[in-house]
Amino acid sequence: MILSTASSLLNGGGPLVIALLAVAAYAIAGMGRRFATPALVVGWLMHLVIIVLDIGGWGQPLPGARLGFAPVLSMALWLVVAVYAVESRFVPLPSVRRWLALLAIAALLIELAFPGEAREYASPLAPLHFVLGVASYGLFGAALLHALMLDAADRRLRQRGAASASAFGMPLLQLEKLTFRFVEAGFAVLSATLVLGAVSETRWSLDLHKTVFSVLAWLVFAALIVGRRRSGWRGLRATRWLYAGTLLLLLAYVGSRFVFEVLLGRMPP
Repeated sequence: MILSTASSLLNGGGPLVIALLAVAAYAIAGMGRRFATPALVVGWLMHLVIIVLDIGGWGQPLPGARLGFAPVLSMALWLVVAVYAVESRFVPLPSVRRWLALLAIAALLIELAFPGEAREYASPLAPLHFVLGVASYGLFGAALLHALMLDAADRRLRQRGAASASAFGMPLLQLEKLTFRFVEAGFAVLSATLVLGAVSETRWSLDLHKTVFSVLAWLVFAALIVGRRRSGWRGLRATRWLYAGTLLLLLAYVGSRFVFEVLLGRMPP
């Protein structure tokens, strides 16, 4: 069972203590007000240490990053928290901070239970492929967060019948523009990830599910960008395409690895 591979992290006292410190700091950031910001920074830094240990394959006999649905999900959440931390210096978003802290705690706890395993890189380009893939998850995660904020603000506007307003302290048009900047950046990184995967991966036939969902997500995001630029897609029509693309991308790696690691109890070939 994959749970047995958790021994590398759980039995290594240092990583476990760091992970629990990150969880505690995120909890303070989510519940408190007075020390919320410094607690979030501490949690984010401790989370970074865990990611560095993941990339280094801590406690594993083979060199390379520890792969699996939980480490990748944890890294993506860390990037989203980083985006929030930068934005919150300009626009306070306490309600968003609470949800992100809760999600980060969940990601860390899941990672403790399902840490994945280290594998040798298939090619010299594989590390870059891995980093770009995680970055695309983080960028689309940030886009998803902003889209949820955008839809929530839009619902409030409709209920109150206001002609114009701000969303979470940010002008609505600025939030919309920022949302699709993240989409465009994520699309560029995802495109590079797929190209690198095609030239560096030697076992795509064994990873057909991941490849199919990744390409489908790429097509959905491409349609969204084209539709927004040519036809001016906005509001729910645009965010629904974003949600669909993000779901497909989540199924591509995290979803497929979840099936292998949790439901089937083994790592993919």
